[in-house]
This record gives sequence, structure tokens and C-alpha cells, in this order.
Amino acid sequence: MKTYRKEITLEVPARMDFINITPEVRACIAESGVREGLILVNPMHITASVFINDDEQGLHQDYKRFLEDIAPHAPVAQYRHNDTGEDNADAHIKRQIMGREVVAAITDGALDFGTWEQIFYGEFDGRRRKRVLVKIIGE
Repeated sequence: MKTYRKEITLEVPARMDFINITPEVRACIAESGVREGLILVNPMHITASVFINDDEQGLHQDYKRFLEDIAPHAPVAQYRHNDTGEDNADAHIKRQIMGREVVAAITDGALDFGTWEQIFYGEFDGRRRKRVLVKIIGE
């Protein structure tokens, strides 16, 4: 069995945004040489998410509106977590809603995805460098 590990580094200029990382993930699969196996993709930050969905800008705007309605950033005083001097309690909640990671099948050296499925990094406390872990196991 082969194993492969790589960190993808991102810099998201906005506080909240969704970045399609599918090309980077596909490049990792090619580098790994794994033809049949599993891939794990997860953010290495507690205020970010990795998820699979459609790369459609209207949907992304809907997500942003929905998440801001559920856990608005301001006023920051509404969250006890922010009593510590932080201002990112909403980002922790948004991450919990969107999920932590994805695991996907690799078949014949490619992501075994449906037609519109793409992998996204969801940033909820951006404006600095962030890392995404890619771990692949298989043959």
C-alpha cells in the first residue's frame, strides 16, 4: 500500500470565501501514483472547512448569506468565545455547519465523482495564510 501526504497553502484575502481546490487535489493524486484508494482532504484550521458541492457562484452566495444569517460576525460581543479577545466565534460555528473534511474514492487514478462535484476550501476567518492537508492511501 502507498501513502502520500501534502499540505496545500492558501491565502484568502476575504474573511469568508470558498476556493475550488479540485485542481490541486487532482495534482496530488497524480503525484501520489495511487490508482485505487481513498483521499482525505481537511483544513488544518479550526475556523475553516472542506466540502464537496457544485462550483456555481449563486450557490456560493447562498451559502454565505445562510451562514451569516445563522452565525453573524457582528456584533462580536454576542459570543462568549470572543470574551478572550478574539473576534472569530462565528467562524468556529460556520465551520461546524459546513463540516471539517472530505473523504473521497480514487478509482483508476482519478476522483470518483459525480458530474458536478468539486472540492472546496471554505474560509470563515481569512486574511492570512492557511493550510489544507491532503492524505492519500491506496495502491
